[in-house]
Amino acid sequence: QVRLVESGGGSVQVGGSLRLSCDVSGYTYSTICIGWFRQAPGKEREGVAAFYKGGKGAVATTYANSVKGRFTISQDNAKNTVYLQMNSLKPEDTAMYYCAAIMGLGVRCVPGGEARYWGQGTQVTVSS
Repeated sequence: QVRLVESGGGSVQVGGSLRLSCDVSGYTYSTICIGWFRQAPGKEREGVAAFYKGGKGAVATTYANSVKGRFTISQDNAKNTVYLQMNSLKPEDTAMYYCAAIMGLGVRCVPGGEARYWGQGTQVTVSS
């Protein structure tokens, strides 16, 4: 029932910026946890950021150390969209990026948390 669609990927130079979008629908729970993940060919999938909003509207964001200070996750509630603003991009950021709904009993809303629903992915390529 939960559906996610990513967009905004592309090819940029080292030091450049991109903003990825994740359009979310069918999410009827009182709280929300949306994570951004990435996977490069031949490498393990890595959680890079997580966005949490509680039933009262309190917001919390967390990041992997590899992107802390460079990436920002946020939500446009009116558009049902979660963003990943990526600045100071490095070649090692090159990967397919996915957004996902992190959910389940005992699952923490942190980067890399277990996700139940996934988007199709959007490619990010950073060249020097």
